[in-house]
Amino acid sequence: MNTQKQLGKNIKKFREKANKTQEELAEQAGIHVSYISRIERGVVNPSYDVLEGIAKALKIKIGDFSPV
Repeated sequence: MNTQKQLGKNIKKFREKANKTQEELAEQAGIHVSYISRIERGVVNPSYDVLEGIAKALKIKIGDFSPV
């Protein structure tokens, strides 16, 4: 599995653990819900700022997403 897909899988895992929908996470992170979907599927490579917003919304450290 490539790094982008693993990152998306990790973000989805944390989102589900936090009992948030993609819509809730997108709103809290300040991004569009379709972008969350594309990130989780490993279709896009999000910027550091986007990852920082997602981590903040999930109340975790950005390093927790590390795919390695």
